[in-house]
Amino acid sequence: MRLYVGNLNYSTTEDELREVFGAYGEVVSVTLIRDRETGRAKGFGFVEFSSDDAGHQAIEALDGKQVGGRALKVNEARPREAGSGGGGFRGGRGGGFGRR
Repeated sequence: MRLYVGNLNYSTTEDELREVFGAYGEVVSVTLIRDRETGRAKGFGFVEFSSDDAGHQAIEALDGKQVGGRALKVNEARPREAGSGGGGFRGGRGGGFGRR
């Protein structure tokens, strides 16, 4: 089960999250989301458990809990939507391209 973890203190590390969430079951992975350009943490991430039971226990115990001086927001992560992620050039009319 994959969990979304929001409202993280920007100084929180992946090891700290692994320790906090590890009390509820086997943590498979921890990912903190960072700004591509600056490398700074964005204040949210994902924790993946080996079982749904562990994930549900972590949600119950940690949603709203103070960690690093901030109340965590913990819930089941939504699956990525197909085609989401990143902009890119969108063709079409407008913008002055190809006009004379």
